[in-house]
Amino acid sequence: MVNRQLLSIVMVAIALRPPAYADGASDAFKHGAQAERKADYDAAFTYYKQAYALSPIKAKYFAAYTRMRSNAAQRHGHAGQLLRNTGALTEALAEFQRAVEIDGSNFLAQQEVRRTADMIRRQERQRSMPKAEPPAKASEDIAASVELQPLPTTAITLHMTVNADAAYKTICKLAGLNVVIDPDYRPQKITLDLTDVTMREALDMVRLESKTFWRPVLANTIFVAADSPAKRKEIEQNVMRTFYLRNITTPTELQEAGNVVRQVLDISRVQLLQAQDALILRGTPDQMILAEKLLGDLDKPKSEVIIDVAVMQVSRNRLRTLGMNVPTSVSIGVLPSISGGSGGSGGSVGFPVGNFMLSVGGGSFTALATDSNTKLLQNPQIRTLNNEKATLRIGDRVPIATGSFAGTVGGTGVSPLVSTQFQYLDVGVNIDITPHIHSDREVTLKLGLEISSVTGSESIGGITQPIIGQRRIEHETRLVDGEVNLLGGILEDAETQSMSGYPWISKLPLLKYLFAQDNREHRENEIIFAITPHIVRAQEITEENLRQIEVGTGNSIELRRKPAPPAALAPAHPADAAKPQQPAPQAPPAGLPARGSSSSSTPTQASPSSKPAGPG
Repeated sequence: MVNRQLLSIVMVAIALRPPAYADGASDAFKHGAQAERKADYDAAFTYYKQAYALSPIKAKYFAAYTRMRSNAAQRHGHAGQLLRNTGALTEALAEFQRAVEIDGSNFLAQQEVRRTADMIRRQERQRSMPKAEPPAKASEDIAASVELQPLPTTAITLHMTVNADAAYKTICKLAGLNVVIDPDYRPQKITLDLTDVTMREALDMVRLESKTFWRPVLANTIFVAADSPAKRKEIEQNVMRTFYLRNITTPTELQEAGNVVRQVLDISRVQLLQAQDALILRGTPDQMILAEKLLGDLDKPKSEVIIDVAVMQVSRNRLRTLGMNVPTSVSIGVLPSISGGSGGSGGSVGFPVGNFMLSVGGGSFTALATDSNTKLLQNPQIRTLNNEKATLRIGDRVPIATGSFAGTVGGTGVSPLVSTQFQYLDVGVNIDITPHIHSDREVTLKLGLEISSVTGSESIGGITQPIIGQRRIEHETRLVDGEVNLLGGILEDAETQSMSGYPWISKLPLLKYLFAQDNREHRENEIIFAITPHIVRAQEITEENLRQIEVGTGNSIELRRKPAPPAALAPAHPADAAKPQQPAPQAPPAGLPARGSSSSSTPTQASPSSKPAGPG
């Protein structure tokens, strides 16, 4: 029997004991609060995360976890920026990576990781390779050739006065190329006086002086024609490509991208696909390469910012009532007395006046002191895109009558129904913010902040209308990321004092509390707005976006290419053909062919000058 009782007690204790995970979540939350007070935000984030994982249904744990996740990630991001400014790129990358581990939605930290990693790679390339590696993207790799074989970079010297077709043939013979002249072209005599130039530079000089252009038709053959719009349209190669834009949000933005391509690159054949946020372009290979770079520079995610809005309202009301509420009125009445007598039919009844009645109002003594404090704190967070208006409404919608009309029946003027029109006003905390994010980590905020409440009511035209009290600030300011701006404290201080009692006696120092009542009231009300912007996604501008590229002349788009590496060059003289040659580099992806009419202003390989034979 005793064993059964013990077993029952143990089972009841186990049933009433709270779950172990609940205790663990509470302990983790307490440790997180202690770590936050010590400014150890990494430890606080770890503890809050543990508490939320153990008890995800409690809003208190979730709010603390998300708040500390954002704060810890921002602090690691700020530390990484400071380290990167000092040149410690490896340590800065570790801080940015830690910020991404804490808050995977922090796009700014992700951008900083990519940017810092690129800086580290560039440093490593500069230390290990004296010459820059060819870029990987076609928009960057404008030095490689798709169709025309790489030309030698051997420096040559030319002094001749010949027809333009003969100059082309002389230079191409040295480069191992074939030349096809347009039958419609009538060559004219030109004079070349070139010293220590590459063969591609020599071809460009001939092209400029003879007012011709050439394009590769085979890997070792070029076609030469007169430079005119009609011939370019007839002979120049055209390619087509579809560009998918990832960050377009409205049809207007897609239309703007198409207009930029038309006006800057002179591409007339542009088709917009709004359903897929895509552009279909047709033009020369050089135009496609430039379009890729231009659209890549423009198609970037919009900047985003989180705005912390702290609305603090402190109210204090002190009331003191001391003294006697004395009677202030006296009423006097007459109490009639009745006396009768019998005198036959001629007798009479009289009512003589009796006693007087004096009525005096009651009095009371009051000693009351009231001191009340009210503190209101609202701290909403608003996340919005660059130049997009964000609106926050916290409170009630109060109906306001704006008009009414009455109907009639049969024209008799009877109004069985009156219809009233209402408009709803937002009463509470109303916030309108439009941010503009600058490239230097600053934010311009156009603000409209309002705190309103129903302070009373008033009857207008038989309809009870609410009286709205409001405090509103319209403000525009420019802040640095993380800077706190106090928009101003709206302070209301009112003091009221009143005395009610008998005249003259209420002025006496001590007797006034016996024959009068003193009322004093002091009201204080203060409102403070604190605005703090936090940039979560900044405008990402790289060195490639700022790169300047030569695009040709006002009449035609032509890119200038870098010379090929020396190992991939063809022999400059037939006698060198017997020497072993290095394999040529692979061509870039198809669809973005290089132009053969470009050149580089600096040779990449020094060699003795040679003066080829030819008509002079």
